[in-house]
Amino acid sequence: MTTLSIAIVIVFMFGYLCIAIEGVTKVNKAAVALLMFVCCWTLFMIDPTQYPAIGNVGHELVPAAVTSVIEHHLGSTATTLFFLMGAMTIVELVDQNGGFNFVRDMLSTKSKRALLWRIAFLTFVLSAILDNLTTSIVMIMILRKLVQDRQDRLIYAALVVVAANSGGAFSPIGDVTTIMIWNKGLVSAVGVIQELIVPSLVSMVIPAYLLSLMLKGNIETVAETTQNHEHTAEGDLTAKQRKVVFFLGVGGLIFVPIFKSITHLPPFVGILLVLGVLWTVTEIFYRHLEEDEESGMQKRVSKMLTRIDMGTILFFLGILMAVACLETIGALTLLGDGLNEVFNGNYYLINGIIGILSSIVDNVPLVAGCMGMYTTDMGDPFVVDGIFWQLLAYCAGVGGSMLIIGSAAGVVVMGLEKITFGWYMKKISWIVLVGYLAGMVVYWLEKTFIF
Repeated sequence: MTTLSIAIVIVFMFGYLCIAIEGVTKVNKAAVALLMFVCCWTLFMIDPTQYPAIGNVGHELVPAAVTSVIEHHLGSTATTLFFLMGAMTIVELVDQNGGFNFVRDMLSTKSKRALLWRIAFLTFVLSAILDNLTTSIVMIMILRKLVQDRQDRLIYAALVVVAANSGGAFSPIGDVTTIMIWNKGLVSAVGVIQELIVPSLVSMVIPAYLLSLMLKGNIETVAETTQNHEHTAEGDLTAKQRKVVFFLGVGGLIFVPIFKSITHLPPFVGILLVLGVLWTVTEIFYRHLEEDEESGMQKRVSKMLTRIDMGTILFFLGILMAVACLETIGALTLLGDGLNEVFNGNYYLINGIIGILSSIVDNVPLVAGCMGMYTTDMGDPFVVDGIFWQLLAYCAGVGGSMLIIGSAAGVVVMGLEKITFGWYMKKISWIVLVGYLAGMVVYWLEKTFIF
């Protein structure tokens, strides 16, 4: 590697470190990611002609060539960002209009262990349909209405993190990393669901069983007044209209992979179609409330768009574009070759380590880096729906549950329920590791004897 390439890698690694220790520096990771993006490409501009992507173009053509390369990567990144923005808005719309009310009613039971299994499977399924971050928020909000005892609720909250990450791993729309891999065309919707659903289910069921051993007896009844108040919170819509919003939103998200397979358009086009339909329907529902600013306007899509977490969107923009710079200078190809040489092409071991690392640092840059290291023309493990890409989706998704800070779902639950890093590591981490390894064994058995 040249001196310039080394400088770019150092800038990236320093930024990566700052992102990993965000809790210590108190500097938002989105700000760091944007600085990484700009600094890496600024260094690249010092002498871009040394890289194959630019080639030996004339001096006067270099700026245009670099702009073309950046715009190419930006276009690929934007498809992921628009998908996330659309999905976040759809789920927020369903939630704000009371679409999840009947989900809460469905979970209600007196037995602690029965509630645990209901939460486990519902979170697993919802995470595959929505996304693990949103599902975690919804489930924690529901748990607060069902479980009063804090110690019990911590166990349920930990289960939500595990089930959400496991459910998101096998679905093309359930986890940011899986969305990235699917958007890039490295796995198909049918392939990733078919081969990862059982390993992902195992990685959730085993921890759920072990956590159920910590719970005994019945749940204290939650005050009826709290539930009654919640039932009237969405009075602007009728019960029938709320169900229409729910089924349009959730059904639309399920339809996105089908839409892609029929039209061959990128997934973000499908998600924008669903958003457009849901937006139109809710506007019709709220027509009679046009003059009521407080109730009608607050729950309309135009208002919810202002509440999108732009910090998260900008973080993805920064990190993906910074990784794109590493890909352009050839650093990721060198790293991929090095991993293959050290581990002798053992893709289970390589991805197993990536999964463990994803519990320590953000799995988005890890997956983005792997996508830059390997290409589909490198042999059987790397073809579409190859072993490497499916294992990457599983390991990066499920592995993030090993530490409370290892996934977006874990971080948000940590904040909502004030779970400490130490408690989770002591009580939960080893349980997640058992399920994680068991899921990998199941996947190996599938590839050896079935697929």
